[in-house]
Amino acid sequence: MDTEVTITTERIDDFPLLLEMMIRTGLPEIIDRHLGRHGLHQGLSWGWIASIWLAHLLTQSDHRKRPVQAWARQAKETIERISGQQVRELDFTDDRLTLMLRRLSKPGTWSAIEEELGRSLLRVYDLKAERVRLDTTTVSGYHAGGEESLFQYGYSKDDPSLRQIKLMVAALDPLGMLLVTQVLAGNLADDKLYTPAIDLDLQKIDRKGLLFVGDSKMSALATRAHTHRLGQHYLCPLAQTGETAQEMKQWVAMAGDDEHPLQAITIEQAKGERKLLAEGYVLERPVGVQAVMAQQDGFQSLQWTERVMVVRSEGYRKAQLEILENHLQRAAERLQALTPLPGRGKRQIQDENELITAANAILNAYEVEGLLDFNFERQEKRQTKYIGRGRGNPSRPKQEIVTVRYQITAVSRQAEAINAYRKTLGWRVFATNAPAEQLSLEQAVLTYRDEWLIERNFHRLKGVPLSLDPLFVKRDDQVAGLTNLLCIAVRFLTLIEFIVRRNLKQNQELLTGLIENNPKKGIDNPTTERLLKEFDEVTLTIVHLPNQIIRHVTPLTNLQTRILELLGFSASIYTRLADN
Repeated sequence: MDTEVTITTERIDDFPLLLEMMIRTGLPEIIDRHLGRHGLHQGLSWGWIASIWLAHLLTQSDHRKRPVQAWARQAKETIERISGQQVRELDFTDDRLTLMLRRLSKPGTWSAIEEELGRSLLRVYDLKAERVRLDTTTVSGYHAGGEESLFQYGYSKDDPSLRQIKLMVAALDPLGMLLVTQVLAGNLADDKLYTPAIDLDLQKIDRKGLLFVGDSKMSALATRAHTHRLGQHYLCPLAQTGETAQEMKQWVAMAGDDEHPLQAITIEQAKGERKLLAEGYVLERPVGVQAVMAQQDGFQSLQWTERVMVVRSEGYRKAQLEILENHLQRAAERLQALTPLPGRGKRQIQDENELITAANAILNAYEVEGLLDFNFERQEKRQTKYIGRGRGNPSRPKQEIVTVRYQITAVSRQAEAINAYRKTLGWRVFATNAPAEQLSLEQAVLTYRDEWLIERNFHRLKGVPLSLDPLFVKRDDQVAGLTNLLCIAVRFLTLIEFIVRRNLKQNQELLTGLIENNPKKGIDNPTTERLLKEFDEVTLTIVHLPNQIIRHVTPLTNLQTRILELLGFSASIYTRLADN
């Protein structure tokens, strides 16, 4: 008698780990509380749909809606065993996911989810809130736009010829975990976005004395005043425009004199050597906002003392020196090319004013006015020409033709002016209202130097594994909802990395086996992407016999087990999938 045997295999990879992380932080319940549930809604709740989709898109590096239903079908047993929920194929249809994104796109709903999730993550993982970093990024796309659309033309580092949306984010230092994300129209000015973001941050972190760190767009006086009024601190470089541009020259001239000695800021290299990072000094000045500006923000005139940090970054200085040298060379080449030797197709400049105007335009374009000088001469070529007919007739009248051209004879560098200009390179001015005992000059420079922490979130969001750019949805509510969902995913990527690194450092432990070409080398700073990759090819095999079902999970390696332990899990989150 033939015995029918059915064997099915589910690729589970890092899915159990990711979903367990979300369950531990209470993500399904948090989303359920704020998205609600329609009386006719059947199947999985919105919280479980969102959590399972998040784990799927992190595992598959694909945020499209279409593949989710097929994936959920093949991973049905895994999903049900981890979540304890009964899964229907209709739970992950395109229509169901679209409806969930529409609900996630509502600003009030999203803000409430962010607030509760932020508080949960801070509590569960004992995260210390001392510094918050703010920044914006843009996502471009081939979208039609429109007057009320999120997609608008605006300043962009990506592709200014495309419409874009703008994303305002705030992240908690030092791990870089997102606290606030706002999807906004792409044509909004950045400087107006910082105050609302700070207010949203303080809904999640209810304490005084936080340090908000941002770029020069955060340095608007209204933003600094708002932060100070709330009892918080700010650190940002001052935009070198208006009065600051004029004061900057004076501050740089004062650097290094008897009253303003420079303090060197160094960092330790791998071999124990000290490398100069920057040098600078600090001065104080009174700052205030007038009643008219203050009343717009709901308070009276405000006065406080601000510390101004005048800093010359060594790396910034060297980069500017390279740019200066390049500009001097390019400008000199362009000046010489203005007056080529006469020849076929070589246009000659015959007017002195035209030459001077063209030369000054080159100096201005390369920003080297006063640093390069040029000499030129007027050249004449005289030629006698007979007038009229009668070749060979010596009595024919003659005419002298004078051709004038101008030739640049030399381009020289103004050494004294160049040396003086070099001394002004590499300087930036930071402003803070934090007291010196809380934020010294060295701490301020090192803090701002960690700006890459928030940039990593942008790279993950717009690149692998989330690939927000390009977007595969078009409607504004879908764009906002999907962006919000992916920002939750970024939080978990950041969190996994931080927890593993924190525990490795506490244990003074190095994790080996992560570097493919050197498996014996140990590291204490693995990335989330590298950690999750270790779980590739983990499968659940289910053998259906007439009288029994046998389940088998790929045995975990020592490295996989250790990663789970560092995250606070045991191997049972995988092995229990094989329990009968």
